[in-house]
Amino acid sequence: MIANTFRKPWLSMAIAAMLGTAALPVGAAVYVQCPGDTNGDAIPETLSPGVVCKHLAAGDGFSSMADGKVMYGFGFADVTGVLPANAISTGLLAANFSAPTIELKEGDRFYLTLTNVGMVIRPDLFDPHTVHFHGFPNQAPVFDGMPEGSFGINMGSSVTYFYNVTEPGTYIYHCHMEATEHMQMGMLGQIYVRPAQDGTPIAGYTRFVYNDGDGSTGYHKAYPIQLGSMDHNFHDASESVQPLPFADMKDTYAMFNGRGYPDTANPAPLPTPMVDGASVNNNNQSQKVSALITAIAGEKILLRLSNLNVTNYYTVTTLGLPMRVVGGGAHIARGPGGKDLYYDTSSVTLGGGEAMDVIVDTAGVTPGTYFLYTTNLNYLSNNDQDFGGMMTEIVVQ
Repeated sequence: MIANTFRKPWLSMAIAAMLGTAALPVGAAVYVQCPGDTNGDAIPETLSPGVVCKHLAAGDGFSSMADGKVMYGFGFADVTGVLPANAISTGLLAANFSAPTIELKEGDRFYLTLTNVGMVIRPDLFDPHTVHFHGFPNQAPVFDGMPEGSFGINMGSSVTYFYNVTEPGTYIYHCHMEATEHMQMGMLGQIYVRPAQDGTPIAGYTRFVYNDGDGSTGYHKAYPIQLGSMDHNFHDASESVQPLPFADMKDTYAMFNGRGYPDTANPAPLPTPMVDGASVNNNNQSQKVSALITAIAGEKILLRLSNLNVTNYYTVTTLGLPMRVVGGGAHIARGPGGKDLYYDTSSVTLGGGEAMDVIVDTAGVTPGTYFLYTTNLNYLSNNDQDFGGMMTEIVVQ
């Protein structure tokens, strides 16, 4: 089968084939639009205040589950800083799980270029890809990424999306072509927007979730935590066959930031996935975002929680630590008359497509190791291996 062939040592031959002219559509090209950028690497040589550029590659790759299983998937990789002539080769087998986190500030003009580098493991697929900025209220329909009103980006081609970022909060992005399949396969990431109030001292804080005016959403450290899960049978089938059993989809690996416990508590990028002693990712690291949370006693921790799962709701809790919800869906929890609607809780539940801003206050907390984990206890496992899954450590020093 294709998958078994390309996992073997002659993987480099597959990559070379993908780079050959026969593998790419006639006239395909990488083209990056970024004000002030003269060489196409998405880094402006001439600084333009408020302009932020990013270049993502969409393709395939592998990730390692906490029980050692290597899983095939589709994903995004950050190729910002790479010249156009090298963008496709750099993006091959470089998919990240979770996708690269994107940080912006209110008022930014954001230029996001997406290049479809194609599928090395499934060269028979010609899937277009998009970026859908989930929850963003002001995008032009042409930049929404929804295939019904927008367009897909074909293999070997690039499109630059433009967003005028005007509202702070925690957002999500994902591919919206064949959305159920591409999201299950791993094309999921988080975008968060810091408020204009950031940097102004208010009530002893300089970092805020929203423009609260009184410092009530102030915090010391922020951690993006993406809830998600994968069905390994679906992923295994995707290496070699279509159509796929969508109705039978049942996730077996639940994760934070593309990792199951104990890998969630590893502060470093995970090593490249290996099969039979050889890298299946062309030596690329695919799981770069740690889910380890650390704080000094007395600090307030902001958890930017998001769930892009296509199969499950998840409830998470911080055992022994207080949680305060200050916003959700990129809106501050405040009524139309200005009344705070923040609330304290021991757990929060997020469905697919939801995001929530939760502040954990460690004032008066005994130093030690605490846990953020799902109360869906059947997902505290790495497939059939117990004591893993959707859990990470909160280390209070």
